[in-house]
Amino acid sequence: MSDIKILYTANVHVTGGRDGSARSADGRLDVKLSTPGGPGQGTNPEQLFAAGWSACFEGAMAIAAKQKGITLPADLAIDAEVALRLGDDGFSLAAKLNVSVPGLDPDLARLLIETAHRTCPYSKAIKGNIDAVVALV
Repeated sequence: MSDIKILYTANVHVTGGRDGSARSADGRLDVKLSTPGGPGQGTNPEQLFAAGWSACFEGAMAIAAKQKGITLPADLAIDAEVALRLGDDGFSLAAKLNVSVPGLDPDLARLLIETAHRTCPYSKAIKGNIDAVVALV
């Protein structure tokens, strides 16, 4: 583990929790937060996680495609679902990525998706921690 090199560190300051605001140290992120499904404007942590995981996953797919000499279609798209759940053990998350890779052979698309799911930092972080599914649609 001594060979780990930090490539980037995000610094975000949050006040007010789910009904507050979040601002990154560099000012590139500055959002109002709101409770999921509640009144008012703003995003919520579940939406932010969905956006972050999707973007990271698409990047992991691009790396996998490049390594295998495959060109990804320009209209590749990922629709993310992040559910906030309440059960006997309290709150939890469940997540799903629906990956659309138009024009690419489904077997190749699945190979890239599987590779990306093994290498994407978000996928690694949630593995075994939340119910997560990645599907080719």
